[in-house]
Formats: sequence, structure tokens, C-alpha cells
Amino acid sequence: MSQLVTKAKQQLRAAIAGAIEQAVASGALSSAPAPEIALEVPADRAHGDWACNVAMAGARAYHMAPRKIAEAIQANLDLSGTRFANCEIAGPGFLNFTYCQSFYSDVLKDIAAMGKEYGQSNIGKGQRVLVEYVSANPTGPMHIGNARGGVLGDALSNLLAAAGWQVEREFYVNDAGNQVNRYGLSIEARYMQLFQPDFPFPEDGYLGEDVTGNAKAYAELHGDGLVGLDSQARRKALIAYAIPKNIQGLHDDLLRYRVEYDNWFHESTLHENGDVAGIVQQLKDKGCTYEKEGALWFKGEEFGSDDFVIVRSNGVPTYIVPDIAYHYNKLVTRNFNLAINVLGADHHGYVPRLKAAIAALGIDPDRLKVVLMQMVSLVRDGEAVKLSKRSGKAITMANLLDEVPVDAARFLFNSYEPNTRIDFDLDLAVKEDAQNPVYYVQYAHARICSILRNLKAEGIEPRACSNEELALLTTPEEIELIRLLSGFTEEIANAARVMDSARITRYVVNVSTLFHKFYNTCRVKGVDPALSAARLCLCTAAKTVIENGLAIFKVTAPESM
Repeated sequence: MSQLVTKAKQQLRAAIAGAIEQAVASGALSSAPAPEIALEVPADRAHGDWACNVAMAGARAYHMAPRKIAEAIQANLDLSGTRFANCEIAGPGFLNFTYCQSFYSDVLKDIAAMGKEYGQSNIGKGQRVLVEYVSANPTGPMHIGNARGGVLGDALSNLLAAAGWQVEREFYVNDAGNQVNRYGLSIEARYMQLFQPDFPFPEDGYLGEDVTGNAKAYAELHGDGLVGLDSQARRKALIAYAIPKNIQGLHDDLLRYRVEYDNWFHESTLHENGDVAGIVQQLKDKGCTYEKEGALWFKGEEFGSDDFVIVRSNGVPTYIVPDIAYHYNKLVTRNFNLAINVLGADHHGYVPRLKAAIAALGIDPDRLKVVLMQMVSLVRDGEAVKLSKRSGKAITMANLLDEVPVDAARFLFNSYEPNTRIDFDLDLAVKEDAQNPVYYVQYAHARICSILRNLKAEGIEPRACSNEELALLTTPEEIELIRLLSGFTEEIANAARVMDSARITRYVVNVSTLFHKFYNTCRVKGVDPALSAARLCLCTAAKTVIENGLAIFKVTAPESM
């Protein structure tokens, strides 16, 4: 784990705190509780590597203008033994700090030493986390929303693992309940229509071609053997045939998309083993329910949501009860420290209810985190592509991957914060130019590989450089690139904390931009051998960081394009 930046910031905070103490002791500042020492990256990096607004924050406590406070701190500041060379005051009293040259050299040595592990940390402290994503109903092929959720959940899992959590990935198969019942009615109708064309199709049935296909496939295998049975027996047989096929289709499509799970958890098991009934009984025993109009209600208002029905007047549990049982299984039976769900934005009202129910069961609701994902619109030739899953005219995830490379889909879906609506540009996704961000990043990697190949052909290969050689990297373009590379570990840690993989897509795009800027300005070949070796070391470091960043998304890092 690279701790260069973390330790540098710790040193800087300690130095600032010591300067404040000295300023108070000398009478330059009045005695008062010291404000929080917050560090942030300056908007203009020409001002330094880190900025601190402690002077502004302390104006009221010290009864002094921020600029005067900053001057008092600067006068008493001792940066010896730290990673920082100097401190300057800017504007109304910002303290701006710049790394010393040895820091930049050590960043490159750190990247070379750690290789594929560069960027990893242990902020998760080995806590067990279960990430659930996609969890599509097995009533048909996956749609574009599932395509977004699949790569968001996958990248989030990789982020958390890189930041020190022990991660398991899970698909929750909704193979019970109303959706499956409706599917049964739909496939029954399609099957019967093969023999009785006037057989009615349910008004709210599934119209997808896969329903008709499964009905025909069953008839080809078994003929008209179900026609004489009652409707319930017919549906049971057709569901038993079609749902496993559909689930296998989900497996196959996701594998093509590079999405793999540790667990496939079936909702039906919660009904079969009594967990659903057991959750209802637990809530009853805890006094968290009441009866009204023949239905059983949960006292949600006592736990932060609205009251809602958990058992209908006909004795059938509502859809949320299996979900409550499922999360009890996650957080109690399997004892994960944290459960993270990636869900569509239409679950916004459902989340408070679920959290209220698990709180009533004695579980800390903060152990459940939910990433709500906005809708996706597809755009082609500047116009929206209309979708309608129920009509059977949707562009499925499989259709998308027929048009768009997997690398592009995975990177572009992760280029937006989850709560942002996406207009996914099908034309952009296949472009091979700098407008396409995944192509832009991959091209940067391929360009570095080309540089290395060409130099190797001339007998020049990357090697370990001395501090003196690395100290030759002093141009603004070199320093700017090294500075960005130094922040990779913190960037991954912060992205994991806020569960936003888009921070890493932006980061690798920025690395690519600064690499191109560096390479277009600084010659690697045909300069002093020591400087050439140092610049080759920087090229290799940028290559490593791009590779490690793309690995978060399972996007390939090509050696040529």
C-alpha cells in the first residue's frame, strides 16, 4: 500500500499544528482552541500541492484578520523532516504548500516497486461487504438499465476490494412472486395459442419474443401434453422449464459483459425454508405490526418510514417481505458487516421502508447502503431510441453488446455518477478518436507501449533510476503528471468511500491528458542518458497507473491500436 501522500499530509497537519502552538506561545496569536486543519487541493495547481484554510477558520477564535493569522503561522512553521519544501500565503490567508523534489522521485520509485498493487489501500480494514447488483427478474432478457447496473456494481466491488474491503458479489434471482406468476400466464397463453389460436393473452402479460420462443421450444420437446391439464398445472410445468433457461441466459449475457458473481441467491429459497414467514412472525413478536381492514401492517412510522402492508387480506405477503427476509439473511444469518445494493431510481420510496424494517429487527440500518441509479436513454444519430420492454421491442443488453464494444460500454456507463441520467450515445461508443473517452485512455496506454517497443528495439529499456537521475524531472509537465500519479491511492479510497466509480474514469482520462501533454513537450529519446532514463521511468509509471485504473472497470489496456 502506497502511503506517501497520506504520510505527507499527516506531517503537514502536525507542522501546522506545531506552528499554531508556537505562535500562541510567542503571543503572536491569542490562546484559543485551534480550528480544524483541513487540507485540500488548490483549484490552480500553480499555487502548490496542498492548501489549508486554517487561517480563515480561526479568524473568530483568534480575533484577527485571516491574513495576519496566516503570517503568524508561516513565521513559526518548521517544515524540516516533512515532504514539503515551502509555504506561501495567497489571497485572504490561504496557506499553500509545495512538495520537495524527493517526494516526486519517491512516487515513481513507489509505483515501480508496487506495480499492479499500486493504488491499493486498507481503509476497509478487511470488513466483509456484500454487493448486490442487477438482480433482474428471470422473466426475459436484461435491458439497458441492467447494463448500467451491472458495470456500476462490478466496478464498485473492485473499488471496495482495492480499498481493503473483503467483497462478495451477489445476484438476487427474483424467481418467485407476482412477476413470475405473470410470466407463467404469458407463456401459458403462447403455448396454448400454438394449438388453440383464440386462447386469450393476459392484458398485462409479457410480449417479448423470448416468451413465444420458450413456449415453442417446450412444445417441440413435449408436444400438446399440457393442453388437457388445468391452468395451474400447465403454468407450473412451463415455468419450471422456462425460468431456468432464462436464468442461464442471464448468466451467459453477464459473462459476455465480464460480470461474474460469487453467489446467485434465489428468492424462492426464502419461501421454501420458511424465512419469509419467519420474518413476519418476528415483526409480530416485536410488537411492530397491527391489523387493519384484514391486512397486517408494519409500524413504519416508528422506524423512519411510512406504515405499509406486509401481509395482504388474502394472507399473501407483499413483495417487500421476501426482501426484508433477504437482508436479514445478509446481515444476520451470513453476518456481513455491510450490504450494498445497486438499484434503479424507481426504488427511492422502497429504501426507507426496507431500512425501517431491518431497524425494527434490531439491525443497524446504516449497515445497508443503497446506490440509486438513474435511467438510461439510448441515442443514435442525435435522436432517442425508444424502448419498451413489455412490448418486446426493447434493445436488450445483448443487443447493445452487438453494437458497442464491451470496453466502451463498461467505461462509458461508469463515466457518470449513479444519480445522473445518461444519454448513452451509440455513435460515440464506437468512435475511434479522442472524443470517445475509453479510446482516448486506451490510446494513451498503447502510445506508451509503442514508445517502450521502439526504444527496446534500439537497446534502451526502463531501469531503476537513482534519486539524482529522477531529480532531473523538473519541467511543469513532468511535475504535473507525477503529482497526479501520486494521488491514485487516495482517489481509489475516496471513490470507494462515496461509492462513485466515475471518479476513477475521470482520473484515468486526466492521467492520459497529462501524459500526452508531457510527451509532446519532453523528449524521451535523444537527450542526456540520465534524463532519458528518468523520463522513461515516468512513462512506465503512467502506463502502470492507467492499467490499474482500467482494471477497476475490467477494461483492456491494449499495447497497440
